[in-house]
Amino acid sequence: MVGSFFLDKSDPGSWRALNGLALKVAAAAEAAGLSRAVVELLNVRVSQLNGCAYCLDLHDRVAREAGASAQQLAVLPAWRETAVFSETERAALAVGEAATALHDDPKFLAELAAARAVLTEAQYSALQWCAIAMNAFNRVSILSGHPVRPRPEAGGTSDRTSAASHVSADAMP
Repeated sequence: MVGSFFLDKSDPGSWRALNGLALKVAAAAEAAGLSRAVVELLNVRVSQLNGCAYCLDLHDRVAREAGASAQQLAVLPAWRETAVFSETERAALAVGEAATALHDDPKFLAELAAARAVLTEAQYSALQWCAIAMNAFNRVSILSGHPVRPRPEAGGTSDRTSAASHVSADAMP
């Protein structure tokens, strides 16, 4: 996006409310027994679908820290074609894609029904809320043009001090 209008900075109250939602969603996912790696794979996939560079940069790093493998992240756009994801991870990715694309295609509805059969009701609900929250963060970052700053490869840390910083990764869905 052109310009430097940071939506998160222009209305701090709404930004804090979105961060509050992210904290509740993360707590629900944890209470449902979902690992951080599963949630972060969903976050990365949703961000890929939305084309959010800032969120991809942030959540790729967080996913690796949570235990997602480099191989999983490399093949994530083609997750249906691989055997590197668990049944729960595949279900989470199906839920994330459904919540992002809102397909009513029978193929996607069948995939969502299969995911629901794998997940508990609490997990199914939590993953939908994770995807909803990630979609919201993607839109804030895209509309704000949050920059992706180069980071040293060895250290793996990002510059999180800019006006474009997300809520702490622990609070992200």
